[in-house]
Amino acid sequence: MKVNRIVSNVEVKNTAQAQRFYHDILGLDLLMDLGWIRTYGSDQSMTVQISFAQEGGSGTPVPDISIEVDDVDAAFSAMKAAGFAIEYGPVDEPWGVRRFYVRDPFGKLVNILAHR
Repeated sequence: MKVNRIVSNVEVKNTAQAQRFYHDILGLDLLMDLGWIRTYGSDQSMTVQISFAQEGGSGTPVPDISIEVDDVDAAFSAMKAAGFAIEYGPVDEPWGVRRFYVRDPFGKLVNILAHR
């Protein structure tokens, strides 16, 4: 048996609120919309990963989700301009990533990162 993908499910009251954060700013495609559930992702190949952590690194809390992007500074500027709450960074971490933490519309702590 081989795991083909892992999908994170976030319980929310209004699925439409994900549009601005995950689609408009981060550029994820809307892969499925049944009204009661919307799934965002990429038509490109995505690696299957799941992490278990005691902390988020550098003394930060464990984020609810981590999203790797190609340009952290552009993502940071877009999130800040859109008024989303930045909680950490951006910072270059000693393990080779540049990242920042932001709260999504549902209050979830999102780690936006790029490998250096």
